[in-house]
Amino acid sequence: MALAQDEADDAAVTEEAVQADPAPFAGMGTAYWTVNTDVSVEPENVWMLDLSNGGRVAIRLKPEWAPEHVERIKTLTQQGFYDGVIFHRVIDSFMAQSGDPTGTGRGGSELPDLKAEFNRVPHLRGTVSMARMGNSEDSANSQFFIVFYPTMAIDGKYTVFGRVISGMDKVDAITRGEPPANPTRIVQASLASQNKAPPATSAPAPGAEITADMLNNAASGSDE
Repeated sequence: MALAQDEADDAAVTEEAVQADPAPFAGMGTAYWTVNTDVSVEPENVWMLDLSNGGRVAIRLKPEWAPEHVERIKTLTQQGFYDGVIFHRVIDSFMAQSGDPTGTGRGGSELPDLKAEFNRVPHLRGTVSMARMGNSEDSANSQFFIVFYPTMAIDGKYTVFGRVISGMDKVDAITRGEPPANPTRIVQASLASQNKAPPATSAPAPGAEITADMLNNAASGSDE
């Protein structure tokens, strides 16, 4: 069942609140959930997303958090799966979701669904987690979401596999909507180790072909 907007609003807290209340991190060494922001370090674990809004986003993949999910992201990226895919569900003050080639929230890759790899990493700003289909914990496939603001209510319910290390301002600029009228698109996805240059021109995304009715019909079968 998808997290409702009002529940997401209740769960969203400020960075200051997180620092003031360390309870969610009790017993967890900070070395576990902090990330290296240097793109040149372990470039095979840095996911680059070139967006149609003209920005490049770098995401640190963390195999120690979720090895199978990280491997899935790498495999699909190397296949070119994410190139051209839109952000089909973008909720202000919550998250931006992508990874469905159909743009409806119901699609995925031809690879089998993944078993959940829930971990203790909190959903802080910039956290990247795998979305699920339906109510099954083991239904993640290709869809993912990037968190705009800390949202602790979903900790332990979705598999965290990375965090944005640069370009968060470009994530903030992703067009809102369910679906957006003119969705932001992933022009090119790559690993830093592939040394792919950003596309010469990030063409504006075309008008959405996905209607609100299509999303509403899909809602019963799609989770985060």
